[in-house]
Amino acid sequence: QVQLVESGGGLVQAGGSLRLSCAASGRTFRNYGMGWFRQAPGKEREFVAAITPYGGNTYYGDSVKGRFTISRDNAKNTVALQMNSLKPNDTAVYYCAQRGGTGSFGPTRAVHIDEYDYWGQGTQVTVSS
Repeated sequence: QVQLVESGGGLVQAGGSLRLSCAASGRTFRNYGMGWFRQAPGKEREFVAAITPYGGNTYYGDSVKGRFTISRDNAKNTVALQMNSLKPNDTAVYYCAQRGGTGSFGPTRAVHIDEYDYWGQGTQVTVSS
């Protein structure tokens, strides 16, 4: 049974930084791509970032490029999202997700929610102005 547990959310002022972490268990972590999505109140879930199984490729949503960085540690079964220069419109619940299939993937597939079979419970990020 796959479990994904996010941590690191909280309240931060605009311009500040937060680091989210997601601990995974239940499958061989290094075989699967990982992603981060977010959902603000009244909005659809939005792609934030993704990383291929060995970290060779990373992908980002347009709204976070240059500010957020996704990384993974396959020895610790964790994936992280470093968020810098935060803005009020980054406020959302952030979800960690694991892809259903093994192996690498390209940017077109990275953004699709349906490519991810397992999801964490989410962690709230609030950015004040």
